[in-house]
Amino acid sequence: MKFVTEPSIAVKIARMKQRVRWQESAIKERAIDQTQLVVDDPQSNSQDFSFLVIGDSGCGEHHGHSPQRKVAQMMLEHGHEADFVIHTGDVVYQVGSKEFYYQNFIAPYQELLVGGESPEQIAYDRMVFKLPIFPVPGNHDYYDLPLVYGILAKTTKPLRRVFGSYLDIDVGWHGSYEGQAYAKAFLDYLLDLEASHKLGEHLDRHYTAKFQDRRCLSYQPGKFTRLPNRYYSFRYGGIDFIALDSNTFDEPPPIPDTKEGRKIRRQLEARREKLETQKQKIWQSVAQLRRDSSEEDAERLDDYQGKLNQIEEMQRDIEKRLRKEKIATDHEQLSWLRDKLIASWQDETVRGRVIYLHHPPYVTEATKWNQGQTLEIRHHLRQVLDEVSQQLGKTPSERPLVDLVLSGHAHCLEHLYTEDTGRADSYVNWIVCGGSGHSLRRQRPQGAILQETREGKKLQVAQSLLFVGRNGHGSNKKKPYTCLQIKVGRGNPPKFIVQPLVVERSRHKWHKYQLDSFTV
Repeated sequence: MKFVTEPSIAVKIARMKQRVRWQESAIKERAIDQTQLVVDDPQSNSQDFSFLVIGDSGCGEHHGHSPQRKVAQMMLEHGHEADFVIHTGDVVYQVGSKEFYYQNFIAPYQELLVGGESPEQIAYDRMVFKLPIFPVPGNHDYYDLPLVYGILAKTTKPLRRVFGSYLDIDVGWHGSYEGQAYAKAFLDYLLDLEASHKLGEHLDRHYTAKFQDRRCLSYQPGKFTRLPNRYYSFRYGGIDFIALDSNTFDEPPPIPDTKEGRKIRRQLEARREKLETQKQKIWQSVAQLRRDSSEEDAERLDDYQGKLNQIEEMQRDIEKRLRKEKIATDHEQLSWLRDKLIASWQDETVRGRVIYLHHPPYVTEATKWNQGQTLEIRHHLRQVLDEVSQQLGKTPSERPLVDLVLSGHAHCLEHLYTEDTGRADSYVNWIVCGGSGHSLRRQRPQGAILQETREGKKLQVAQSLLFVGRNGHGSNKKKPYTCLQIKVGRGNPPKFIVQPLVVERSRHKWHKYQLDSFTV
């Protein structure tokens, strides 16, 4: 039995549409755009502003320390300068359960919440933010837990210790219920308004903003802070921010039933078995440790937990690649992205464009760089940008179609730059911000240059300019947890000044520092 289960793309799309009552008659009658957000903030028209970025944070406290809280405290030091926060997904580990929103989200970020002086009294589905937080769902925000594991994890401590083998695993009775917990926490959950008159009253109270002759949701910091959909956009300081749910276009296509395809399948199956063997060896090592025996053992347990999570992620990616049936792709969202970018470029008041999503199209983190999901996200985003370029008659050499792409999923901080890829994703800056709390990962041993094979030839498509992740070994091991402060300046095109903020754990102590800022 698998430790976690993941709903199909078709189920994710259907469930999320139900929760926001996608395009029901009362919404259509009012000409409401359910993907647009207007931020009710006097500063939203200023060309000088800044924002924070975090991702893959929702881990709570483990083994006596909380990396997520350390990052949150670092954010607070810079929060007075920030206008909002972008979260690149995986808000709550391991399975996006409502049970863990207090421990893994509300408590760490309590100062950003209305009522944060008494965080234990804040319900996960009633959160209101003083400093706007704009998340996208991560894969863990969609995961569920088989019932038998929930029972073992919650009912008796001895059984949980047999199952968890002293590891801190954030699971209880429940999973995410196919993303329901995330939807109730962050989206305008219209499904609860069963009576039609209640829905109408709600729409007339909160969908009061106007954007290009359409009504849309008004995001009011400190009062009403809900998002209209799992993917959405908002404009701030002349910049279009476009948030995507990459969980519905990340499935790799089936391997073709050819000689080469069968060879690839055998290699993947062998790799899956090797990973399973590695996992069993780790469990054996864990069984020999006690959580409370020493600080060194606690650190080892933390490392073992990270390795197990890493192996399970790689196994899930292999399972997706080995599927023989064709998986649905969220073409509706991708078409929306295409149309949104075209409209953005045709609007002379827009200075720039930022896309953020969970899965990184480009990354050199050891476990993610060549995963099927990574390559599929790159494929779909490229295809959309190609269509935009064709429609606009623009080439990336004139100016990139997107100024900045932010993502998470890979547990590190990384800045990459695409060179001439031969496609419309050329000359773009890509920043992975997925090191804000959960177990950190290393860079791949193959180095910083990403290549693709085209017509039998190797083509350099991207280069990693900065990588901050787990490094060192033994007593010299370092775990640098990160977030970003990004300042946006005046002008067209705008300049984005990126300041990496780091709080590092090494030799059982915490150290805080800043890396050099860079401009994109």
